[in-house]
Amino acid sequence: MISKRILSFFAAACLSIGIATATPPDEGMWLPMLLKQLNEAEMQNKGMKLTAEDIYSINQSSLKDAIVSFGGFCTGEMISAEGLLLTNHHCGYGQIQQHSSVENDYLTNGFWAKNKSEELPNPGLTATFIVRMEDVTKQILEGTANAKTEAERESIVQRNMAKVRRESTAGTHYDAVIRPFFYGNEYYMYITETFRDIRMVGAPPSSIGKFGGDTDNWMWPRHTGDFSLFRIYAGPNNEPADYSPNNKPYKPKHHLPISLSGVKENDFTMVFGFPGRTNEYLTSQAVEEIYAVSNPHKINIRETKLNILDKDMKASDAVRIQYAAKYASIANAWKKWIGESRGIRKANAIENKKQLEKQFASWVAADANRKAKYGNVLADFEKNYKALDGITLSRDYVMEAAYGVEIIRFANTFTKLQERLANNAPQTEINDQITKLERTIAPFYKDYNAPTDKKVFAALLSLYYNNVDPKMHPTAFATVRSKYKGDFTKYAEEVFAKSVFTSEAGVRKALADVKAGKKEALKNDPALQLASSITEHYSKNIMPTYAQVNDNLSLLYRSYLAGLREMQSDKKFYPDANSTLRVAYGKVEPYQPVDGVKYIHYTTLEGVIEKAESGVAEDYAIPGRLKELYDKKDYGRYGVNGEMPVAFIASNHTTGGNSGSPVINANGQLIGTNFDRNWEGTMSDIVYNPDQVRNISVDVRYMLFIVDKFAGAGHLVEEMTLVTDDTSGLPQVDARRNAAPAEATGLSKKEQRKAEKAAKKAAKKKAKKAAEVQ
Repeated sequence: MISKRILSFFAAACLSIGIATATPPDEGMWLPMLLKQLNEAEMQNKGMKLTAEDIYSINQSSLKDAIVSFGGFCTGEMISAEGLLLTNHHCGYGQIQQHSSVENDYLTNGFWAKNKSEELPNPGLTATFIVRMEDVTKQILEGTANAKTEAERESIVQRNMAKVRRESTAGTHYDAVIRPFFYGNEYYMYITETFRDIRMVGAPPSSIGKFGGDTDNWMWPRHTGDFSLFRIYAGPNNEPADYSPNNKPYKPKHHLPISLSGVKENDFTMVFGFPGRTNEYLTSQAVEEIYAVSNPHKINIRETKLNILDKDMKASDAVRIQYAAKYASIANAWKKWIGESRGIRKANAIENKKQLEKQFASWVAADANRKAKYGNVLADFEKNYKALDGITLSRDYVMEAAYGVEIIRFANTFTKLQERLANNAPQTEINDQITKLERTIAPFYKDYNAPTDKKVFAALLSLYYNNVDPKMHPTAFATVRSKYKGDFTKYAEEVFAKSVFTSEAGVRKALADVKAGKKEALKNDPALQLASSITEHYSKNIMPTYAQVNDNLSLLYRSYLAGLREMQSDKKFYPDANSTLRVAYGKVEPYQPVDGVKYIHYTTLEGVIEKAESGVAEDYAIPGRLKELYDKKDYGRYGVNGEMPVAFIASNHTTGGNSGSPVINANGQLIGTNFDRNWEGTMSDIVYNPDQVRNISVDVRYMLFIVDKFAGAGHLVEEMTLVTDDTSGLPQVDARRNAAPAEATGLSKKEQRKAEKAAKKAAKKKAKKAAEVQ
């Protein structure tokens, strides 16, 4: 039902992408340390009042000091001098779910700590700041020119990385992350500081934080209050520490002031965060494989699983809570792939890639030196992608279908123990392995329902069995074929009736038996046998070819991209996203998804109410308190002209990992929190279309309204810095409210006041200079 609705209502026609040598407007995820030379002038021409140094600096506090990698999978931003962290509701969803129970259902009811003592710890959750970046290409590539194979080159690169990381962080509590850029043509190092005591402060009910559910996911117009609040705690000296009740709120070098002035069309915007993964420079063969092979099967597998989970979650509150985060994660990629495939088709991406490759081939053929360097690249791409025929599909079914069954995925973690038992390893070694496994049992079974997984087992393995060439089946499938005539429902009955992995008690007893010397306790378990068969098949028949071809492709892409940069020397190239800190910039802009339809750039609470009254109760149900505030138009200082802004769109280039990223205005102030892209623009991970790609953000005024007026948590707003003018959002400006605290800077109050005065003077000078640029 959802898919049909999506396809009928949002049949967007994405415009074709040409092969012009200039980077399209607003495309790109740029390295902060290179903004001065690559982007500053263009950003200021678009309206930015800041300098590159204001955004990224290692000599003074800058905007980068307010940005964190939240958990390694999202972005967050500092919004107070007391370590208050803002991110998305869906980024904090796992923590909200972990703290929830039927008795304390924070998913449904929301959570708000009334004071710091009520803030909830989250073991394992981290927040990582970037201390500085450094180009380490020369150090990392030292000695690689003599490498005879790609494997030898990679070995040298890894040794060099280890050495540079070690030398760069010696004697500090910092870490170092080194990543390849442009397929290994360049390397950059990020020196990081990771905090380990992160506590949950506030989250709206899912009817606000997840309003619209899967119906609205990846869609515009959007009306979701997708935010949650956490707090970073630090030990002595304001440095990272493990959780302790004695830890104090972290004092950041900078926190973002929050603008109450809102957004209007054509306003400059900037997204600062940690985008996860893009593949903008793939060849036509790669895009065709994604479009024609991989995406269609993965979409079908996930849709099958979602339908099963949805039915069981509706039938039981306990199952709903257990599977809420899992369902959201599965659905997110499922719907994204649908939009991505549509975007690839509508943008004519495959044909345009082929045209670029023809242009590259002609350019190479025109020069003998270029022929020597790049002459075989395109032919080798063709050969290697052909070698993946059947391999990619088999890999997708192992990852999505086989390991999409929880009992298989969990049993698979026990295969190493079984190998040690079969090889008569010493009991001490076996016991060590058991200890590691025991730590995983309670977390797994807390959110596991065997009857639901049994249905998933039968459905997903049937898809695997029927849609993959029998030559690429694991050996266990031969038993299903001979014993059950390919009926995986009957096979599921046997596995779930006999396996110890269906319950926590069964697994614990089996491990206790192994500890007691009963080495056969797990040997005949059907779930473990199936997991072992699938993993053995994958490691012997899929992974070797897949790994070898991808090693070959890495080398080819390195050469291809070097050639493209040489051919298009007037184009500014940006590296693919790889979970490192990036800046994207654009403007608040409407767009036209289909002929005759134009979406404006913002939504309001009125749209929430309209959806709530539409009859789609499941995804559009709202709390009574929200309707009450709407009826009274009780928006406080956060509304404008009798309306309560909710969300807005802009042309910033974003992807997964940018969830929770701050959307910052021309003055360095927070105006929103990025949480999604429009469905018409999800292909931007592969092909960018400036007329269609839009990032979707919660208007920061809606966040404040929910915290203050809806939740009654005004004490949290009081610690934020709210501004209503165009004063610069840099830490040196509006010092009484927004500068780093004296104790954080190491200055006395008198020295702090003197510094503030000097900073104001410098800021005026900077503003004058920026105005001259305009």
